[in-house]
Amino acid sequence: MAQSRTYLAPFAPGGEAGIDAALCDRVLGLALAHGGDYADLFFEYRKGSGFSYDEGILKSASRSTSMGLGVRVQKGDATGYAYTEDLDFEAMRRAAETAARIATGGGGVAPVKVELRGVASRYELDTFSIDEPALEKRALLERASRAAMAADPMIIRAEAGFAEAVREILIATSDGRLCFDVQPMIRFTIRAVAEQKGKRQAGSSGGGGRMTMGYFDHKSPEWHAQEAARRAIAMLDAEEAPAAQWPVVLAPGDSGILLHEAVGHGLEADFNRKGTSRYAGQLGQSVASDLCTVVDDATLLQSRGTINVDDEGNEPGKNVLIENGKLVGYMHDRMSARHYKLNSTGNGRRESYAANAMPRMTNTILLAGPHDPEEIIRSVKRGIYAVSFGGGQVDISNGDFVFSLTESYFIEDGKLAGPVKDVNLIGNGPEVLTRVSMLGNDVAVSDGIWTCGKDGQSVPVGVGCPTMKIDEITIGGTRLG
Repeated sequence: MAQSRTYLAPFAPGGEAGIDAALCDRVLGLALAHGGDYADLFFEYRKGSGFSYDEGILKSASRSTSMGLGVRVQKGDATGYAYTEDLDFEAMRRAAETAARIATGGGGVAPVKVELRGVASRYELDTFSIDEPALEKRALLERASRAAMAADPMIIRAEAGFAEAVREILIATSDGRLCFDVQPMIRFTIRAVAEQKGKRQAGSSGGGGRMTMGYFDHKSPEWHAQEAARRAIAMLDAEEAPAAQWPVVLAPGDSGILLHEAVGHGLEADFNRKGTSRYAGQLGQSVASDLCTVVDDATLLQSRGTINVDDEGNEPGKNVLIENGKLVGYMHDRMSARHYKLNSTGNGRRESYAANAMPRMTNTILLAGPHDPEEIIRSVKRGIYAVSFGGGQVDISNGDFVFSLTESYFIEDGKLAGPVKDVNLIGNGPEVLTRVSMLGNDVAVSDGIWTCGKDGQSVPVGVGCPTMKIDEITIGGTRLG
């Protein structure tokens, strides 16, 4: 990778802070001095910036830098964690000794000398967006805003935003691993507001991932602006949603957020280890329609949820979770893998050096099925076609969810009809998967906008699915169906 020296972390191989294998061995030794079973060091250097454009001007521009070390010590099922923003040896020593207090007395293991290991190459870039002039990003936002306002006289406002970061991590583990990775990220958004006869509706579009500014060569700011304007205008004439139990057809791509929230979290192994997931104890059992195969795939090139190495130093892969309707696996970090006597699946992730790792999704996808998408629409006499999702709430323990739709349409006699607004989908994730009766051959992955929250930590993720027919789901609306 052609890295700009400006953004090379001081602790990186060749960096200025002198964080080498010998120093890592020394700090790991301190972390295990009181009898811990395992320890790891997580160094992180992050540089980011953000821009927002509204009412024809650049409203804000920000720049941030953070750096620190997190030290983790495990003893049985207990974990000690401490972090420091200071990378001199005394600060690292104090962090290691603080984390080590989880264990008392001797009887622990000695750390294995660490050796630098290579990682996968899933987002190797010649340049980083953060190296490009800020004026170029302002120009992108201005182009998007101008295009949205010009799309239709009904568009009265356009807001655009751009966020970028480069995250560099170095992980050293007491079982001998030393891994380094550079993780770039960009995210672009545009929101348009349409007004007609006193009614207002908003539409949005956006995308990005672990890529360069070359992203806009394929999806320009103008393309996103037109899409945002189209959605806003389409919803102006939308009817109120009915309260009913109807078939729902989910569009490919972003509809995978329902799968992520209502099903994916329940397949993270910490919830199952604690017995708080609906899927606890169900390995090998049928949990979905036999059309459904669900994977968590960290290997997709340059996708938002893709990683070369997880935050515990393990290489993630393409993990099959549900295969032809049968539950075959969970997503593991080191702690849950040890509990189940398995290898980690490479899903140990953390928001920053100040947080402990836990099982998290990367790119969670429902794979393609055998049906033509148009055939799926034709099979529905009366229902809802869900295009894009807004917010939602999920109870991990039982899978109950409520999701709001930001763009959706009626299906009448096998054809798409007029738009419908204020649609809420209410149901249970595991039950919904058993009601999948048709699955399209058009699987798509979201275009780099989603961020997942869990236990106060946020990480970037990808979602995906094909066109999917759910035979019946509760529509929460304002009138009788």
